[in-house]
Amino acid sequence: MTNNTQFKHQHYAHCESGVMSSMLTHYGLPLSEPMVFGLSSALVFAYLPFVKISGMPLIAYRSMPKSIMKGLQKNIGLKIKLEKFSKPEQGTKRLDELLEQGKIVGAQTSVFWLPYFPEEMRFHFNAHNLIVVGKKHGTYKISDPVFEHIVEAEEKALQKARFVKGVMAPKGSLYYPTYIPESIDYSTVIEKSIKKTAKTMLKTPVPIAGLKGMHFLAKHIRQLENKDEHYAKLFLGHIIRMQEEIGTGGAGFRYIYASFLQEASELINNEKLKKASVEMTAIGDEWREFALLIAKAIRPRNKKAIEFDVIAAKLESVAEQEKQLYLSLMRAF
Repeated sequence: MTNNTQFKHQHYAHCESGVMSSMLTHYGLPLSEPMVFGLSSALVFAYLPFVKISGMPLIAYRSMPKSIMKGLQKNIGLKIKLEKFSKPEQGTKRLDELLEQGKIVGAQTSVFWLPYFPEEMRFHFNAHNLIVVGKKHGTYKISDPVFEHIVEAEEKALQKARFVKGVMAPKGSLYYPTYIPESIDYSTVIEKSIKKTAKTMLKTPVPIAGLKGMHFLAKHIRQLENKDEHYAKLFLGHIIRMQEEIGTGGAGFRYIYASFLQEASELINNEKLKKASVEMTAIGDEWREFALLIAKAIRPRNKKAIEFDVIAAKLESVAEQEKQLYLSLMRAF
């Protein structure tokens, strides 16, 4: 039996940023979820028609899975040990060994096979992060950031969730810190991480990412007018799901980033960041309006023709507002 009684579970908006916040706080470096998200430069936008999630194009509002962890390692000097396994039995044995050592252990899993998720919330997403904090009588105690309380999963169930096949297959991925800095040079790290985010959104050369990616998606929304109505509605509904469910934290992470800017402004006494936080919150509201516009258009009771051009124009308007914000952030230091 293993049980980390000192661990305090917290409920977060998003899994990977929540796991890192919990893990670092547990080991003596208290970082809020927004600070974890912002310092890792995780805010992005990407529209990838060639990568499919449940048969629909991937629309990402944050950087790729594991990038929050990698970003923190690069920006604040954190060191994380990541382990993967070819055989499920090896992965389970190693997890139990780490728990016996008194560690809390991060794990990548599939939402679909986690038994504590209600059936209506399950979907095939293989990059859900959680923390295993103990084991008792063959059942793991789990701190899942998107749940209010500690949850449980039997050994076989967690093993299945950790070794599922498919896109972003976890391969039993486990991780835990091997070095945590005692302090952070916030003035340097905040400026570096914010400028990286702004530059990524403004100047990414490929047409599928950043502000270009938003305009690219708007173009494809207009083209839905020539597609089958059923497919068009599925595509539009998928946009909302990626933004508000998979892109948790509300409005595709824009609210989390606004909170980061607010906290950062106080840490380094920068009024420009405080103003940018207010602007990013307003942009988050615009993203929500964009989602609402789609929801009204595709609801079963709506007998009107879908106004694809109106929806696309709304997204282009949001892109322009974000452009002005990122330009101001580049000048904030």
